[in-house]
Amino acid sequence: MDHTVMQHSEWWPSPAKLNLFLHILGKYDNGYHQLQTLFQLLDRGDELAFDVTNDGNITLNPSIPGVNDEDNLIVKAARLLQTHTGTDKGANIRLKKSLPMGGGIGGGSSNAATVLVALNYLWQCGLSTAELAGLGLRLGADVPIFVEGRTGFAGGVGEHISPADLDEQWYLVVNPGIHVGTADIFREPALPRNTPPMEWHNYTFAATHNDCQSIVCKKHPEVAILLQWLLQFAPSRMTGTGACVFSVFSDEHSARQVLGKLPAEWSGFVAKGVNMSPLQQKLKYVNEASDMN
Repeated sequence: MDHTVMQHSEWWPSPAKLNLFLHILGKYDNGYHQLQTLFQLLDRGDELAFDVTNDGNITLNPSIPGVNDEDNLIVKAARLLQTHTGTDKGANIRLKKSLPMGGGIGGGSSNAATVLVALNYLWQCGLSTAELAGLGLRLGADVPIFVEGRTGFAGGVGEHISPADLDEQWYLVVNPGIHVGTADIFREPALPRNTPPMEWHNYTFAATHNDCQSIVCKKHPEVAILLQWLLQFAPSRMTGTGACVFSVFSDEHSARQVLGKLPAEWSGFVAKGVNMSPLQQKLKYVNEASDMN
């Protein structure tokens, strides 16, 4: 069988997200939680590149330590797209990882979405954004928001998305260096599950909260200490089920000043909140470039 690489690809962005708030309204019969949240996409993240092959094989380089390739959402997304479309093409996938694992900023879900969007384009599968988002939901509740690539309010388990045009603010995102398991937090008996539903047009940061924050702070004092430290400087909150915490700034300079004061045991980065994802901007760019050729 011919294993030749058909196409060398450039890097595709896999952006981070923040949950600016996370309200838990209740629990469905299937065990999933009914949520309301606001996904804020950022202009920073991981990057993925794809060498398209015609042998049907999917490889990942480098592998993520402690994660079997076949269990990695990157490989799972590629396999799902292959199965769904019946393509005989494969890909050697390269990963530049900069987002922390288990940080609540969407690393794995974003990686899966980038694979679906990029390989749909590179393999010429012809699926619509809505079809790709539907596939993404089979991989994880947060994948569709990255596929659709718009900052937005989300309900249900996170799949009912309404685009939101927010003021593009700056965020300092800080990782306390611990891993918080999402499933463990959602299993906690003390987790609030009765927050009243909110109308999106009533949203303000101050009027919202993260229902997972107090549970995570109790189980992981490092998160509580980090949160208290950041609150000296700006409005701050945990994202998702943690462990990352973010602070909100109106300008980049203020965010970078606080980043410069971070104690050595924590790592952080400054990013701009964007209403359209860098992934969708990349797709638009490659589509326009191919139209011109």
